[in-house]
Amino acid sequence: MSTSVDRKANEGRRNFLKASLGLALTSSGSISIMSAVAAEASGTLNAYVEIDGDGKVTIFAPNPEVGQGVNTSLPMIVAEELDANWDDVVCKAAPVAPNYGAQFAGGSLSTPMRWDELRKVGATAREMLCQAAAKQWKVARSELTTSKSTVMHSGSGRSASYKELVANAASIPVPEESSVILKSASDYQLLGKRVVNASAADIVVGNPIFGIDATAPGMVYATYVKCPSIGGIAKSANLDAVKALPGVIDAFILEGTPGALDFGALRNMHAFAPGVAIVAKDTWSAFTARKSLTVEWDYATASKDDSNALKAEALAILKSGAGEKDIERTGDVDAAFAQADLTGDAIYQMDFVSHAQLEPQGVVVEVKGNGVEVWSSSQTPVFITQNIANQLGIDVKNVTVHQIRGGGGFGRRLSNEPVFEAAAISQRIGKPVKLQWSREDDMAFDYYRSATNYRLQGAVTDGKLVGWKNLIAAGSRDDENPNYAAGYRPFDFPGKVIPNVAIEQTLFKSETPTGPWRAPISNVYAFAEQSFIAELAHQAGIDHKTFLLDAIGNKGWIKEGDIQSLNTERARAVIEAATNAAGWGRKLPEGRGLGLGFFLSHAGHIAEVAEVSVEGSNVTVHDVWLAADVGQVVNLSGLENQLQGSVVDGVSAMAAQSITVKNGAVVESNYDSYPLLRMPQSPRVHVQTLDSGYRPSGAGEPALPPLAPAVCNAIFNACGKRIRSLPISNEGFNIV
Repeated sequence: MSTSVDRKANEGRRNFLKASLGLALTSSGSISIMSAVAAEASGTLNAYVEIDGDGKVTIFAPNPEVGQGVNTSLPMIVAEELDANWDDVVCKAAPVAPNYGAQFAGGSLSTPMRWDELRKVGATAREMLCQAAAKQWKVARSELTTSKSTVMHSGSGRSASYKELVANAASIPVPEESSVILKSASDYQLLGKRVVNASAADIVVGNPIFGIDATAPGMVYATYVKCPSIGGIAKSANLDAVKALPGVIDAFILEGTPGALDFGALRNMHAFAPGVAIVAKDTWSAFTARKSLTVEWDYATASKDDSNALKAEALAILKSGAGEKDIERTGDVDAAFAQADLTGDAIYQMDFVSHAQLEPQGVVVEVKGNGVEVWSSSQTPVFITQNIANQLGIDVKNVTVHQIRGGGGFGRRLSNEPVFEAAAISQRIGKPVKLQWSREDDMAFDYYRSATNYRLQGAVTDGKLVGWKNLIAAGSRDDENPNYAAGYRPFDFPGKVIPNVAIEQTLFKSETPTGPWRAPISNVYAFAEQSFIAELAHQAGIDHKTFLLDAIGNKGWIKEGDIQSLNTERARAVIEAATNAAGWGRKLPEGRGLGLGFFLSHAGHIAEVAEVSVEGSNVTVHDVWLAADVGQVVNLSGLENQLQGSVVDGVSAMAAQSITVKNGAVVESNYDSYPLLRMPQSPRVHVQTLDSGYRPSGAGEPALPPLAPAVCNAIFNACGKRIRSLPISNEGFNIV
């Protein structure tokens, strides 16, 4: 019997379909699954799916592509429920528009946040095509099935392709909720398979698809010079001399926003740093003129940071053992440590790190009258629209943003200050502007992975981890809050699974800008946590894997129904899978070792085992066995790509990457002083994905955090040297 609650729920679901989806003919004669509300509001079609008269199925990926593969995986979700023939599918980036919702790439969220929506889009389109066939053939809808862009009627043997049905489907009303049935995972024909990335062919042959390739008719080229000490102001410059140089069109000072910009505030701002713009007929002329530019800088608002001094200050805080603020406290920590069979105490420190994505920042902006058009590889195009309207004082309806593939993001493209710099320049000169940052600009004006500093203490009784302390020394700009990712956020393990935990924090002044860097906080905390647990296991004389599994326990979901929380069954399963694959416990030659790391990050349970050899100070990472539970696999090829890439990126950052700051300015400027891992240094990466039956989570980030502890634990097992500082070059080791 239906209740009033049931009726309200059904009405809500029907309203969703009526409000969010419709089927309409486009101006080109193809069919679009579109947002009816947005179409009515804007007069344009904002389509997810188009089926044209040739049978081509175009599916638009709403979220930005920065190498994580969503230009393929998101259309796959629609195509699966649509029962589209993948060979007929064309994947395109969606326009930036309100009806697509949160168009950003960050937090490994693109797939999980679009999962339900895109499945429903595909299933609704399939249902409308089936209803069109049923009406045309005068048969019951229930007698129809679909496969590879074809509707079939088993009773009569009739069939029709989607392209044959699409015109009639356009007249079908939006289906009721009850007629839109989503597939079971057991019926998937496409999801979970290996599918070639939709952009692979263009990338291989060097076709212009990245943000740096964007052009606009009549555009000019610009470079923008900022104070080397972050946050300084341009007082004056030899502008007349620069403007007289070959190819230079104009040169001028932009006021900008003095002081180091805060990443956390940038989401809702259009701030950019003060500096000098040089506009030229081409990039070469702009960059050449830049070498002749002389600027008098005002350093009053600039950072005075020295990274070595900051590290020393943090170390002194940790050695003092005095935390100024309790972050978490459970159980009786003092008693646990007083009664323990053994205790451990170690300090872990990690340096600033740059994103160093291969494609430096580049954007094209045209400010024209009361409108503006932007071509950008931003990870947050959704935040550009309103902010640039505010910057230029124009109506947001007159802002058009084109999202273009980015050559790596890792969090750097979450802020959009190059867009606002280019907008200010374009507004000043009245022409479309292509603003190009150099590699040196990118490294000097990044939002860095924060330097982090932990003092970890553990208590072990009867071979079990019973007590845990973490004193955090965190950089702070405002003396009240830790800088981005410099502090701590609650984790499920070990804080939520062992009985006695104390987390304390002390702040110290640091003005170096910090921001999200692949798996924020997890990327450093995993190294400290998982290395220290291995230390405690060694002290206790217990096998690391055994000690870790015992500490994780068997609680199941730490927070029932929250996929972001730890599930101890999933954790244990990936640890068992990775160690079994690596042959954990096998005898190795002298100088060779296996190391284990596990971490839950961005809803992904990941375990990794590394095998290394150590000769003097030289470390070779031979193999990494990785086991991942990220729920339902969408594109197996893309998933493997992300997991393997995370391992390689993790080795790269762990090896020798460090940003040094002197007098507020970054010392490193390019890959000669900030090395990326070379191909001969990369390990073999063996990936195993576990099918736990849960909904999908993201894969761009969670496989990076376990890498550093796995390798460093292996180094300890190979040579007896415990590494407590990243990069490992700080401790005299080289990856060869």
